Amino acid sequence: MTGKNIILGFLIAIALAIFISPLASSFPDGLEKVAEKLGFIEKGEGEPLLNSPVPDYLFPRIKNEKMATAVAGVGGTIIVFGLTYGLAKLIKRTGQK
Repeated sequence: MTGKNIILGFLIAIALAIFISPLASSFPDGLEKVAEKLGFIEKGEGEPLLNSPVPDYLFPRIKNEKMATAVAGVGGTIIVFGLTYGLAKLIKRTGQK
């Protein structure tokens, strides 16, 4: 894969995070719906093991919910891209010995 393709893919992912993530449904997902229906939703609620830096996919301190979701999507995309790109570089480097 060429560097131009990687950059293009990254830009497409960022565009999707900006424009598509605010359209995410606020309704419960499938697992939540089943947990509610079968009566065990309360077992998943309680004190979290770790506090999320971006709870409910809404970037903190941004009042506009759609903007907060878009910023969270962009941040997540950048983090995942960076980790994946770094891992790929590491694997490629260790495979060249």
